[in-house]
Amino acid sequence: MEDKRIMSLDEVEELAAQRDEEEKDLLQEQEAPAEPHTPYIPLRGQCFFPDTIVGFDIGRDVSLKAAEAAMNGDRYVVVTAQKDTSVNEPEKDDLYQTGVIIRLKQIVKRHEEYVRVLASCEGRVKIRELFKEDGMFTCTYDRLEDYYAEDSMNIEALLRVLKQYYFKYIEMSNAGEAAARALIEGVEDPSALCNIIAGEIDIPFDEKQELLETNSLSARIEHLIDIINRENQILALTKRINNKVMHNLSRGQKEYYLREQMEVIKEELGEGGDEDDEAAKWLKQLDELKLPEKIDAKVRKEIERYSNMNVMSPDANVSRTYIETILELPWHKASKTNINIKKAEKILNEDHYGLEKVKERILENLAVMHLTKEIKGPILCLVGPPGVGKTSIARSIARATNREFVRMSLGGVRDEAEIRGHRRTYVGAIPGRVINGIIEAGTNNPLFLFDEVDKIGSDFRGDPASALLEVLDPEQNKEFTDHYLEIPFDLSKVMFITTANTTSTIPRPLLDRMEVIEVSSYTEEEKVHIAEKYLIPKKLKEFSIRKSQLKFSESAIREIIEGYTREAGVRNLEREIATACRKVAKFIVTDKKKNYSITSRNVEKFLGRRIFLDDVAEKEPAIGVTTGLAWTAVGGVTLSIETVLMPGNGKMILTGQMGDVMKESATAALGYIKSLSREYGISEDKFKDHDIQIHIPEGATPKDGPSAGVTMCTALFSTLTNRPARRDIAMTGEITLRGRILPVGGIKEKVLAAYRQGIRKILIPAENKADLEDIPASVRRKIEFTFLTEARQAFEEVLLDPVQSDEEEEK
Repeated sequence: MEDKRIMSLDEVEELAAQRDEEEKDLLQEQEAPAEPHTPYIPLRGQCFFPDTIVGFDIGRDVSLKAAEAAMNGDRYVVVTAQKDTSVNEPEKDDLYQTGVIIRLKQIVKRHEEYVRVLASCEGRVKIRELFKEDGMFTCTYDRLEDYYAEDSMNIEALLRVLKQYYFKYIEMSNAGEAAARALIEGVEDPSALCNIIAGEIDIPFDEKQELLETNSLSARIEHLIDIINRENQILALTKRINNKVMHNLSRGQKEYYLREQMEVIKEELGEGGDEDDEAAKWLKQLDELKLPEKIDAKVRKEIERYSNMNVMSPDANVSRTYIETILELPWHKASKTNINIKKAEKILNEDHYGLEKVKERILENLAVMHLTKEIKGPILCLVGPPGVGKTSIARSIARATNREFVRMSLGGVRDEAEIRGHRRTYVGAIPGRVINGIIEAGTNNPLFLFDEVDKIGSDFRGDPASALLEVLDPEQNKEFTDHYLEIPFDLSKVMFITTANTTSTIPRPLLDRMEVIEVSSYTEEEKVHIAEKYLIPKKLKEFSIRKSQLKFSESAIREIIEGYTREAGVRNLEREIATACRKVAKFIVTDKKKNYSITSRNVEKFLGRRIFLDDVAEKEPAIGVTTGLAWTAVGGVTLSIETVLMPGNGKMILTGQMGDVMKESATAALGYIKSLSREYGISEDKFKDHDIQIHIPEGATPKDGPSAGVTMCTALFSTLTNRPARRDIAMTGEITLRGRILPVGGIKEKVLAAYRQGIRKILIPAENKADLEDIPASVRRKIEFTFLTEARQAFEEVLLDPVQSDEEEEK
């Protein structure tokens, strides 16, 4: 019979407490959120250090998928070196656990089998766990921090010795002392300086790995000093031996000896055959290209230089990329462009409704190109509000002319190297995006679109706008020289087009090289046709809805335009149509009903409550409030000007983020009214004993320009004379101190904006009368225009009879 021991009370309590702790730990483990996994790439024969920018090639599927996942996420990747470079599918034991976390800057496909990665190394890490998921490696890691074992004086002494040995190493290896000094000049952080120098010296990667794994900064610097000192001694001994050997050899013997030595070295390394085959292939391609003599000689010299390099050295990788880039350029390959103007016109009409003047100007340009057989004249710049189709027009021009289409967005570009490329002396240098675009197009005469040219910037890295001057100037781009290539390439056959929302922020020298074509706002009729002919069929096809299953009535489209999408373009209209189509797709799947029809009565069922409810035209007259018109980067807008009179000491207060021009208009308007005060019975006490405030609502949006001069003047006059102003009349124009109304720009955009708001009477400067020809006839017929020469006319048109104050009523 089995013995059963009876536990004491203390043992029972101890066992219960132990179980409680185990359950608590288990619960914490269950509740703890899973740590996110970071993409991981194993490296062959390479070891990186923090505070450096590196360029390297990857070709394995697991590495390519990890890089793609990082680019789609936060761009961070952990990299460590393989212990054995011959292992193609490494496991955790085949990898060093200490590496760096890098942030990917750019990935460029340079070859069928591998891509070039440019990245910045940001910190040392140690891998905690390694996983393989979705066909790639991921990991969790811990950050490693440097620690100082000695005082700052000892670190300073070590750094001085390190710099001294490093400059001696650079001098003996002929690596360019000026570039080396520029690399570390101004670097004050000891850890960063040590990392930069460690990354620059040419030593086996396992020795670099040993440096990377050293946590003590002083120990790392001492170890690096020992390594560089050893390399300096080897370099000195090699130089002494070579000098002694060469001194005893004749020139012929010297050449024979060197060639034999090179062949033996290549044979031992197993590199000779592949390298020679690659060089021979390049020379054959070069012979077929038949480049100009100077360019041909330069490329041949580079191929010869590559043949004499160790294929595993970083310089060989740089040289290979350079040669392949030059040979990939379409020096003589061009698309057969379309010279049929009628066919081009048909394509433009198929892709876009309206825009008659834009299409006419494009066809004129194509006709000139047909006659001259070359691209001459200014670059076309399509300027207009967002959503009017500037980029799609450029794409249609490419289709109409049978050219390859290349697009480069300039929004936020601040680095000149984006245009002209990096010089090859920089680590990870690549050509500029212009040359890359030409390579991707595969022809030397594509249509190249520079999108958002008005949003280009500049900083300490250069001025991209100035670099564009050479690209866009026909007299200069015949020999465009990219900093990376260092040889001229002819861009004169490329058809360049730019787009912008406004010309005010485009640098003047750049704007001077372009011909501006205004792509204006669409009218309601044009939007209806665009929706029926383009947007609705496009969305039905996108969501796999048959035409018989969903129909939009014309009244529904007009309701969407008027109640949901008051805009210059059709981008929001397309979004609302897509929203309605998604609703119908859901109904089709769930309710199994076959046919749906959207009308003005049931639009709210699909799109929700109407967004735009009140029109300006429906608002009651008010004292000191007038309606103006302005032109912005997003098209024409209506502008409410509010003025009030309050006790004070004669100050004028301006609120609502007005620019300098608008502030000057307000001051001029007040000065003009003061000059009329006696004529209109305005007491001087109102100016002396009161403050006047002028406000423009929506103060978060900066506003500037001369368009609101007459509007502010009328609002001030309304306040000072106690006469209500009609808010269903909009006006625009600049004012002088004598009350003259000066012309302004953007009349078409402003009139269309007022029309969208339900305004049917507009006051514009008399000198802008000719601009009404640009406004569609369907809009002109519905609007009454009054032409102003002086501000008094605006007072008479807008202001009503005075309202008596309480004091006047008592009297």
